[in-house]
Amino acid sequence: MEKINDKLLNWATVLEPTTRDQAVQTSRMPFIYPHLALMPDAHLGMGATVGSVIPTLGAVIPAAVGVDIGCGMIAVRTQFTASQLPPDRAPVRRAIEAAVPLSAGVQNKDITREHTAVRITDLEQLAQKSGFDPASHLRRWRLQLGTLGSGNHFIEISLDEQDRVWLFLHSGSRGVGNKIAQHHIKVAQKLCTKWWIPLPHRDLAYLVEGTDEFRSYIDQLRWAQHFALLNREEMMDRVVTCFADWVGAAVQEADRINCHHNYTEVERHFGKRVWVSRKGAINAESGRPGLIPGSMGTASYVVVGKGDPLSLNSSPHGAGRSFSRSRARKTFTHEQLREAMVGIEYRDTDAFIDEIPQAYKDIDQVMADAADLVQVQHTLRQIVNVKGD
Repeated sequence: MEKINDKLLNWATVLEPTTRDQAVQTSRMPFIYPHLALMPDAHLGMGATVGSVIPTLGAVIPAAVGVDIGCGMIAVRTQFTASQLPPDRAPVRRAIEAAVPLSAGVQNKDITREHTAVRITDLEQLAQKSGFDPASHLRRWRLQLGTLGSGNHFIEISLDEQDRVWLFLHSGSRGVGNKIAQHHIKVAQKLCTKWWIPLPHRDLAYLVEGTDEFRSYIDQLRWAQHFALLNREEMMDRVVTCFADWVGAAVQEADRINCHHNYTEVERHFGKRVWVSRKGAINAESGRPGLIPGSMGTASYVVVGKGDPLSLNSSPHGAGRSFSRSRARKTFTHEQLREAMVGIEYRDTDAFIDEIPQAYKDIDQVMADAADLVQVQHTLRQIVNVKGD
């Protein structure tokens, strides 16, 4: 761990100068307490650094959570081992692609599954209790429950160190969460302008606890976080069904872990109640299970938190990008992507060049940097990968 200044501690051994500068800038906001914790996967983000843990007193920065509110991971360990799987993996990949709508802006055609309707009712009741209508942000939000999205979101079938089969996926609050985040980021910016509050960057605009704007954001943030959690549960139920049909037997779940890595919660650290915004970080309090994925062709990890107080009980959320998407597409080729994905069943398209493993930090280095933050329980290697364009 490196102490960059009194308000910024860093666990990343690989840290771009621009990323460091951005984290320093955020750490100097007057309400940071006790300090900002920079995770091993840190890279440049909107306003605040992706891979940072930002504790605040009496205020929240909507952009410090990001626009994919509640984004995170879910994993299920099945009773199956590699030797029990059919040799042809293409059918299960295609089945998952048919069951879970992929890519940005895509939605379900209608609501036909009972478990989907139950989750939608849960979300409707929570929205009513919070006093807002999610349709004011995105009319079709109900049809997006159970959809993946694009970018680094994925669904995978993986094997652990004992060749046991895991089902693993990554997604968040989809279009409705994005709209909620964008709305409140703009509200914060307008208020800071109205109150003549100087900001080092406009995306560090904040909302003050006790105001109507703050309460509205927190209520809608919590709703979007719950949507994201249920979205992952919904997709996992569909993936389990596809997998069971492929192997010809029902799935018995040995473990199920569901965790956010873009979210805000009230916690107590160093004697004070603070709002902790984890932007690309997971809760790693002592004994808490968590998930840290690599890229689409590298290892992922099932971990348990060590409860390191200086990290604010946090750990990295993944490998972290080392190339921007545009730079990756200019640097790498379709053939290099194919080489990186040897042995993995995936949809072979150049649409995924910007997701090539070489565009990310070395996950082994990230996990080495996180040795004081989490204990690795299982190391996963994917055999099937599903992504949206």
